[in-house]
Formats: sequence, structure tokens, C-alpha cells
Amino acid sequence: MRTLDRLWQGLRPLDPYRSVKAALGALVIVSVVITTLLALFAVNSATELRVITIISIIASLLITQFVAQSVTAPLDEMTDAARAMADGDYSRRVRGDRRDEFGELAETFNRMAADLEAVDQHRKELVANVSHELRTPIAALRAVLENVVDGVSDADPETMRTALQQTERLGRLVAHLLDLSRLDNGVVPLHARRFEVWPYLAGVLKEANMSKGQGHSRTDVHLHLDVSPPELTAYADAERLHQVVANLIDNAVKHSPPHGRVTVRARPSEGEESLEVEVLDEGPGIPAAERALVFERFNRSKSTEAASHPGAGVGDGGTGLGLAIARWAVDLHGGWIRVAESPRGCRIQVTLPGRESAPG
Repeated sequence: MRTLDRLWQGLRPLDPYRSVKAALGALVIVSVVITTLLALFAVNSATELRVITIISIIASLLITQFVAQSVTAPLDEMTDAARAMADGDYSRRVRGDRRDEFGELAETFNRMAADLEAVDQHRKELVANVSHELRTPIAALRAVLENVVDGVSDADPETMRTALQQTERLGRLVAHLLDLSRLDNGVVPLHARRFEVWPYLAGVLKEANMSKGQGHSRTDVHLHLDVSPPELTAYADAERLHQVVANLIDNAVKHSPPHGRVTVRARPSEGEESLEVEVLDEGPGIPAAERALVFERFNRSKSTEAASHPGAGVGDGGTGLGLAIARWAVDLHGGWIRVAESPRGCRIQVTLPGRESAPG
């Protein structure tokens, strides 16, 4: 069977249905044959040669026109579709039912059009989501300041603290957008090095504890660190890993129940100086159907669940970018991040390949 397939592929340049060059060659052959037959007919009959010549030319022109129409029709269709795409209509597609080079070109054109349509749709969604995300803290901050200016409320520490929280939320959103922009453009270098995991993660948790009263209102959640063995070392970009762990902790704290517990667990993985980090919370968890979507930009499924969970920080309104940034940073290392099974709450698992497989 494989021999027949190879033979069929080898005969492709000779098949006029699968090769434009073969079709043009067949056109020349047919024209020559018709002319020869008409010339022989003229020699063996009383028909004048000029009449046979005229008939031969007309027949050749008709056959050439038929073949040319068949060959150029896909190009005309692609030209119309390309003009429509230039005007912003990315839904146009061309027929790809041919078996020759134009059929392959049509399939490639359709894939390109589908990719452009997806990019355009993503751009529109990004603009809409960013506009929505920016409008919320700006409106809240404006309301607080207008109340102070109009004398409705005093500029007491509590009011200023509310304004500061909205400003910090706006700053986090802008920082996340800048991070994603750098990641998308491939301008984020990876500076991997060897480091001790326990003191490194202890520093990340200390920063998270210090920011709990500033980044959001949850100050009742306890952070716990579990590193085994205690002398565990890893090979990764410390700054990028800090982004990952800090975003996961922030997300877990927001969705924890009152006086809940967030655990950061680190273990060695397969490979030299590889690392597996887990962040576990005691919140409502993530339904299995939504686990593949939580790392998409502006995904708010977990925030929606948290809004109905007592003490989960209603009104905090995360940006929906933290987990997306975590995924991109893990991808830079050549690792992977996923929502793992957990009997309670949410368990997000990060695996970094270590020295052997780290990019760069």
C-alpha cells in the first residue's frame, strides 16, 4: 500500500488534475494534436488549408480559454477575499476543493484568514475588557474624590484608604498589561540561576503578608510554607518565578474563606534541579469544566464564584490577568501549570524543568 502511495505521489506532476504545470502541458498537447489531425484531414480531402487553419485556431483558442478560466478562477476568488480582508472583513473564505497547487494555496489562504479573524476578535475583546477593567477603579476613585470635594464625606483616613485601594488596583492592572505586552513581544529575557528554595519562597510569602492589607482587604488568611527537603535547590529565573508564586498566592488569598489557610508547597521534580510548586487554598475551588479556561486573559470564572462565597473579598474584582501572567512565565521556562485535583479548595501545580531542559 505504501508503495502505491509513493507511486501515486511520484506521478503527481503528470496528473493534470493535481498539477497546474501538467494541465498546461496537456493544453499544449491537445492543441498540437487537434492541429495535426485537422492538417491530415485537409491533406486527404478537398478542404482548403486556410479553412483548416482557421478552424484549428478557433479550437485552440476555445480550449485555451477554458483551461485559463479554470486556472485563474481561484486567483480571482482569492483576490476578492483579500480585498474584503483589507477592508476588515476576515470572515471570507475561498473554495479549497481542487487537488492541484491552487487547492493547497486555497487551504493555506483559509488558515491564514482564520488566524487573522481570531487575532482581530482577540484584539476587540482585549480592548473591550481593558476598557471595562480600567473604568471600574477609575469610577470608584472618582466617586470617592467627588464626595470629598463636595463635602459629602471627610478626607479621613478611612476615605483615603478606600481611594488608595482603588489606585493600587488600577496600578496592578496597568502593571499586568505591561507584563503581558512584554511577554507577547518576546522581550522578556530568562535569567535562570541556581537558588535555595526555602529562603526564596519565605521571602515571597513575607512580601505577600506585608501587602495583604494594601493590595486587597483580606488580612485574616494565614500563609503557610512547606518545603521538602529543607535544603531543596532549584534552577530557574527568580524574578519570573516570583511573579508566578505571588500571583498564585494573591489569587488564593482572595478566594479563601474567613480565617482560611493558603499553603505553598515545594518539592523536587524529575530532572536536575527541577522544581514542583503547589499553591493550595480552602476556597470554593474551580469546577472541572472551567479549569482549562482559568489561565486565559480576563477570565473571571473564579472571581464570580468568590463573589458568592462569604468573606471572599466581594468587590475586590481581580483583573483576570494574574493567572495568565503566571502561565506565560512558566511557559518561558519550558514548564507547565495546571489546576490539579484536590479534595478541598483549589490546588494549582507548577512544574519547572530545571537545568537540563530550561530554555536559553
